[in-house]
Amino acid sequence: MPFDGLLWLLILLGPLLILQRGLHREIQSIFLLITRRGDISLALFSLLFFPGVLLHETSHYIMAVILGVQTGRFSLLPQPLENGRLQLGFVETEPTDFLRDALIGVAPLLTGGLFVTYAGLARLGFGSLWQGLVGGDAAAFWAALAALPNQNDFWLWFYLALTVSSTMLPSASDRRAWQPLALVLGALLVVTLLVGAGPWLLDNFAPPLNQGLRALAGVLGISVVMHLAFWLPSMLLRRLLSKVTAQEVVG
Repeated sequence: MPFDGLLWLLILLGPLLILQRGLHREIQSIFLLITRRGDISLALFSLLFFPGVLLHETSHYIMAVILGVQTGRFSLLPQPLENGRLQLGFVETEPTDFLRDALIGVAPLLTGGLFVTYAGLARLGFGSLWQGLVGGDAAAFWAALAALPNQNDFWLWFYLALTVSSTMLPSASDRRAWQPLALVLGALLVVTLLVGAGPWLLDNFAPPLNQGLRALAGVLGISVVMHLAFWLPSMLLRRLLSKVTAQEVVG
């Protein structure tokens, strides 16, 4: 299938977004039930995900510097937004063209994806797990799963990979230049098809594009597994705390 990378990307993106938001909500609820203080629970949540936030905002900053875009304030402190969402950090950049804006916005996904790939395959041993799964070898899959905690510094790398994967997706402000870039690329594609260069484009650009999409889908797959593994116990802990404290977090 020439574009199976895109298919897997679309299949995995939705579950990752759902699990990410669900995990963040469960963790914030746990801290709130324990501390009974919104400000303290917010500080603890931000501290927990600080490695991912640091990489996210630093990636924006470094990409802006590389592209020659002037930067302003740089913050790693959390701020509640008017829509009820939480902004864990930000980097201000001067207005520029949509291409450089798009590259600055996608930088955390690139650096985060590289880190998650390295951590998942080289440090956590998810490669063996994936081979057993796609190969339909149940024995190999369960053996690889049981061996995961035996990896050196497994929990440290799991924590770092989880926080990075949970904060690497571009925010709404990061995606503001994607629409004009998509329109320009779409227009170029239409022109290419009209002049009859479609077959050449498919032969020369489709394979590497599909490989890139496969790689990105692999990163999302690792992220889904880690979020699912942490979301389930977080949900159970939140429900236990709700029963013990006779309190429920709403919203």
